[in-house]
Amino acid sequence: MARILIIGGHGKVALLLERILADRGDTVTGVIRNPAHEEDVVGTGAQALVADIETFDLDQLTNLIAGNDAVVWSAGAGGGAPERTYAVDRDAAIRSIDAAAAAGVRRYVMVSWIGSKEDHGIPDGDPFFPYADAKLAADEHLRASGLDWTILGPGALTLDPPTGRIAVDPQDGTGAVARADVARVIAAVLDDPASTIGRTIRFGNGDAAIDEALRAAAS
Repeated sequence: MARILIIGGHGKVALLLERILADRGDTVTGVIRNPAHEEDVVGTGAQALVADIETFDLDQLTNLIAGNDAVVWSAGAGGGAPERTYAVDRDAAIRSIDAAAAAGVRRYVMVSWIGSKEDHGIPDGDPFFPYADAKLAADEHLRASGLDWTILGPGALTLDPPTGRIAVDPQDGTGAVARADVARVIAAVLDDPASTIGRTIRFGNGDAAIDEALRAAAS
C-alpha cells in the first residue's frame, strides 16, 4: 500500500478521494489550511495536516512532501482575486512540484481542467483568464519537471452520483463529469502508473469503465 499526500485535502473531490484510498488500505494525508476542516478529513479515514501551502517556501514544502510515495495536487484558490489565483494555482503548485523533486517523491498527479492548453480560448480580461493562465503554467512546469507525472483534465464538475464510466478526450470538448468519478479516476491513475505516467488525460462522462478507458487511451 502507498503513502499518498493530497494537497487541497478539504475539497469536494479530495474528500471523496481520501475515503477511496483509505478504504483500499493506503496511508492518506490531506493537507488543509483551515484547522476547522480537520474533522472532515479525519472522517474519511485520512490523516489531516494543517499547512498553508500559499505561504510555505520550497524547503517547507519539501519537508511536507518527504516520505510519501505520491503527491496529488487538488488545491485551488477557488476564484476571487487574480493575485491569489496566481499565488495558489500557479506559484504554490510550481513550488510543490519542485519540492516533490527535491524530496525524491517522483509520482505526482495534477488535477487540472479540460481546457488547460495553450489555445484554451479564454481572452485576457475574462474573469476566468487568471485561472486558465495559472493552471497552464503549472501544468507546463510539471511536464518539464522530470517527475513521473500525470495531468488530469476533467470537464465541468457536477454533484451527480458516480457512474464509474468516462470518455477520454470527449468530442464535445466540455465533458461534464461527477466529482465522485473524478475521485475514482485519480485513484485509478495512482493504481496504474504504467499506463498513465507522462500523460495528460482529459475526460468527461462516458460509456467506458474508468480502468478500461484509461488503458484504451494509452494504447
